[in-house]
Amino acid sequence: MKFRISPVARMAGAVDLPASKSYSIRAIFIAACGGVSRLTGLSDCDDAKAALGVARALGASLKAIPGGFLVEAASSAKSRKQLRIDVRESGTSLRFILPLLPFYTDSALVNGRGTLIGRPNRHLLETLTACGLTFTAEDSNGSVPISFQGGSFSGGRVSIDGSLSSQFISALMIALPQAPRDTRLLMTGRKLVSRDYVTMTEQILERAGVSVGRVSDREFSIPGGQQFHGLKSFTVPSDYGLAAFLLAAAALGSSDVRLKGHFDDRLVQSDGAILEFLDKMGVAVQRSKKMLRIKGPCRIKGGTFSLANAPDLVPVMAVIAMFAQGETRLTDIAHARVKESDRISDLRTELLKTGADITETKDELVIRPCAQYKGNVELDPHRDHRLAMAFAVLGTRIGVTVRDMECCAKSYPAFVRHFRSLIVRQAGNS
Repeated sequence: MKFRISPVARMAGAVDLPASKSYSIRAIFIAACGGVSRLTGLSDCDDAKAALGVARALGASLKAIPGGFLVEAASSAKSRKQLRIDVRESGTSLRFILPLLPFYTDSALVNGRGTLIGRPNRHLLETLTACGLTFTAEDSNGSVPISFQGGSFSGGRVSIDGSLSSQFISALMIALPQAPRDTRLLMTGRKLVSRDYVTMTEQILERAGVSVGRVSDREFSIPGGQQFHGLKSFTVPSDYGLAAFLLAAAALGSSDVRLKGHFDDRLVQSDGAILEFLDKMGVAVQRSKKMLRIKGPCRIKGGTFSLANAPDLVPVMAVIAMFAQGETRLTDIAHARVKESDRISDLRTELLKTGADITETKDELVIRPCAQYKGNVELDPHRDHRLAMAFAVLGTRIGVTVRDMECCAKSYPAFVRHFRSLIVRQAGNS
């Protein structure tokens, strides 16, 4: 689907924000590992649906209840038959299921599709192989389909390179409490990325009665033989990363936009950094436990921002920076290259079509605002939902057409509907 966005004179109104995709997937997986969990406010995105499918494959019972699901983990021991698991395009579900497989089956075939094909899992597979598990992947980078041929996961000393994806670390944190022996989980690599996502996992495990001890920034102590006791009642918080696109659109023009949701700041969200970044850029966002409100236009300032812990904000921050006063540098973002797209080169390639002044290095983007941009261009998000939504934000200023807008269903199925509902009038219209 092509989505045509003309320049917008004003945006106003209120929408209900979607739930956090990251918390939804973690809650589903941890609920499937033991006990009974009442999960409400789950994301309805494609990736969360993929996680529900994996939970069923692991034998969990899912019963629809008002606002969510009652999840009862399988009570039986490891299944002896081969499992066939489809994680669709969910990279998180793929990484989370791999270390869990030896506790549920003797063999399995894990498949995916779309943007997941070619995404790297080598570091995780190397760690699992070193622990005595046998996997065969499509290529040397560890892409799907991935076959599990057996082995046991006993614990002990386990090392994982955390420089590419924090999902590898979270995956091991969910699996290793079920190992018979205690584990020392050591994180290697020059730079650990997306640390807040690891904290997310810790927080949900703690709610399930699972102990994961943080020895240092690079080491966890995980007791073996633990039982998962379920999450009791857990309401998934709203997603700051998805709110970022609507906040950005409101900041760039005349607006009075209210984003309603469930904001629980006890639960860490790395993409909550968007509020800090906007504040540094001179954009004021009113906050409460049930709403974010922004009134624009705002006088936006450039600056230097490290996105080491929030790579998903790269596309929307780049678009905001195009209309800032002064240069903006987005740093520590090399790991953004291995998301659904290369969120550095692919993003830059598309923004150059508008005449943007944007340069890249391996680990950063530099954006210098221009007095005028070329509008009415067609932008390709490379099947990346976050590029698609960022390009829609850009369209409110210069007018663009975004290809393959349906890819937003990966994280925000209602994005186009919500976006349109906030447009009061197009520029030039009464």
